[in-house]
Amino acid sequence: MRLKDKIILITGSTTGIGEGMARVFADEGATVAIHGLGEDGSGDLEDPAVPARLIEATVAHYGRIDGLVNNAATMTRGDLEATDAETFDRTIAINLRAPLLLIRAALPHFQKQGGGRVLNIGSVNGYCGERTQLAYSISKGGLTTLTRNLADALGPEGVRVNQINVGWTLTPNEHALKQREGMPEDWPSRLPKTFAPSGRLLAPEDVAWAAVYLMSDEAALLNGAVIDLEQYPVIGRNPSKEV
Repeated sequence: MRLKDKIILITGSTTGIGEGMARVFADEGATVAIHGLGEDGSGDLEDPAVPARLIEATVAHYGRIDGLVNNAATMTRGDLEATDAETFDRTIAINLRAPLLLIRAALPHFQKQGGGRVLNIGSVNGYCGERTQLAYSISKGGLTTLTRNLADALGPEGVRVNQINVGWTLTPNEHALKQREGMPEDWPSRLPKTFAPSGRLLAPEDVAWAAVYLMSDEAALLNGAVIDLEQYPVIGRNPSKEV
């Protein structure tokens, strides 16, 4: 078991990629602290007080925290004309400010324990992004800078900070979203090879296994890495997803 006895908090872990990571991490021996929005919205990471509460609740319940996965994100679709100040501020608050505040709150515990591990879940959209994902793409570009900056700053203290830039992943939410946008129910099987050279999209478990490695002792000397988990090279523009 590659994560045996590790206490790891995963934000946004009740659905999709986060749920996939939580299940695989648990299978690999980790004790996983689960986070979701909550029926009453008490887990909303737009609130700057929530990150510190999550860290302290994890430590209070389990006695320590060994790792943090910043997975929670919001994606409000919109191009320049459709992106107002409220939309932009909420996206940056959840996708970029919250990871910073979570790491900041976890750092004293990592220092006390002699080290820790952080994994930020980014996106290939951070390089440029789809035209209708402006705020989201900006937030993920900023996350990459955060990862590399803190890896350099915290590495000497034994805190590793790495990132996975996730490509197009088939989750229940993504399947439903594309149907609402007009795609047929069987759209995953109709994808052109441009988007799915292997014949399928990424699954949450594909992301989870990459995350297991980065959070494990096997990656002890890997710090500041930003790994693109996609089936094709991404160097700039991310074309719109159509069947």
